[in-house]
Amino acid sequence: MTDNNEYSKKPWFDFYEEGVKEKINFEETLVPQYLEQSAEKFPDRTALIFQGFSFSFKELNEKVAQFTAVLKDFGIKKGDSVSILLPNVIPCVIAYFAILRVGAIVVMNNPLYTDVELEHQFNDSNSKLLITLDLLGNRMVKLREKTKIKQIIYTSIGEYLPFIKGLLFPLVAKKKKLAADVSPAPDLYKFKDLIAKYSPDYTQENVTFDDIAMYQYTGGTTGVSKGVMLTHRNISWQTQQIEAWFPAFDKGTEIMLGALPFFHVFGMSVSMNFAIFMGWTNVLVPKPQPDPLLESITKFKVTFAPLVPTMYIGILDHPDIKNKDLTSLKGCFSGSAPLPLEVINSFQENTGSIIVEGFGLTESSPVTHINPFNGKRKLGSIGLPISETECKIVDLKNPDILMNFGESGELLIRGPQVMKGYLNKPDETKETLTDDGWLCTGDVAKMDEEGYFYIVDRIKDMILSGGYNVYPRDIDEVLYTHPKVIEACCIGIPHEKRGEAVKAYIVLKSGETATPEEIISFCAERIAKYKLPVEIEFREELPKSNVGKILRKDLRKEN
Repeated sequence: MTDNNEYSKKPWFDFYEEGVKEKINFEETLVPQYLEQSAEKFPDRTALIFQGFSFSFKELNEKVAQFTAVLKDFGIKKGDSVSILLPNVIPCVIAYFAILRVGAIVVMNNPLYTDVELEHQFNDSNSKLLITLDLLGNRMVKLREKTKIKQIIYTSIGEYLPFIKGLLFPLVAKKKKLAADVSPAPDLYKFKDLIAKYSPDYTQENVTFDDIAMYQYTGGTTGVSKGVMLTHRNISWQTQQIEAWFPAFDKGTEIMLGALPFFHVFGMSVSMNFAIFMGWTNVLVPKPQPDPLLESITKFKVTFAPLVPTMYIGILDHPDIKNKDLTSLKGCFSGSAPLPLEVINSFQENTGSIIVEGFGLTESSPVTHINPFNGKRKLGSIGLPISETECKIVDLKNPDILMNFGESGELLIRGPQVMKGYLNKPDETKETLTDDGWLCTGDVAKMDEEGYFYIVDRIKDMILSGGYNVYPRDIDEVLYTHPKVIEACCIGIPHEKRGEAVKAYIVLKSGETATPEEIISFCAERIAKYKLPVEIEFREELPKSNVGKILRKDLRKEN
């Protein structure tokens, strides 16, 4: 430990790629105004593609203006909360920008959540209106009775499709569970029919940058889901921070893969908002499985792809990968969970693209760190703090003590992307945000002498085995190097002598077999004895969050 504040010297600036600045001259522009700017500058450029159907930026801006008129007619005004419960479909984008345009608060919800989880989020956010999918329509009409939601607007995956696909969709949709009949009910409307009745209203409600734009609920990977209050400044300046980090990419030039769920903060900022801001085409993928991911990349010649580790792994493990041309890809961004090193190398070899690994949290809109795109990338590192972002590593027991280079402690972050606080949770806000604006991440990290940061593990995941701190991620990384392993996750379990010991959950590659002894023997050659798993459990799959993050907490609950 040291009394010298090495973090205030910001050694990471020396490793920013050429063109990335320490300071950003932020535009005082609201996120909905990004769409207006792109519609003015690139009116005929394709903004969204869904299953081959497309909207230009001018057409998208018009649809947003029509839905703005709908919201106003329904009585939605500045400060009201409106929930979106949709996958990556065109109405999701339209609704998001229209809600912000009327000065209301967007509440993004996961369509995979249970009614209990959704009831909590609808009521906690005080949502007054819901936009959802026909597949969920009858459930949501029933759930509405337990909430303050008045109107429900529903869309269908088949509402925006090319002509031929649109004709065929009703014939196969219900058999494939892609559509459902929604029983008539009061204050229930079909999106496309409703929007057609309204003339565009391009008015932007007068909101300040400090007004709340979103209640973004945490994934619940470490506990109960909390509503993160993100302001208009948070989401606007985060988008500009991302642009500043990628100076090699110009506006109006690229094709984005919209595979990360927009209801997750990573997909919202890095895919949806960033693409709109840059005037890039966004290819929407509502179900990001290997087949549609590969089809979207190859068919539409995607050039920029933010993904999470399970998506990269799924693509590489696809049996037809060798016959697919993925060379259109230039840049790939990975976040949400650690990306195994061999996956990075294999994907880059298959595509010729560059993967930059980064890091973020819901509480920081989310991006705080990224490896340089054209610069020194360190495998296994989350990279450097992005422009206008301060970071430090503090002692786990005494946050007033700063850690030396290479020493582990809690990662603290400060910047314009850091949340206002948790909705209705002042005590938890006070625990997470310091009086001088530092976000306590709950992540164990370290920084090297060049300012590159490494996540060691989450504080809550740390295993105390025989007096030693064991970080499950270290063992996960070793397991991922086993040629038969496709997924791995370690947890701590009670142990009679050590207090805690390591248990590994493993998914093997298709067609492979292995024994626990084989796995433990493999680990024994690579890690210290006190870190060795004492139990191995093989699974067909591991529990995951909506963005593919393996849920360690769910595995812990089983023991």
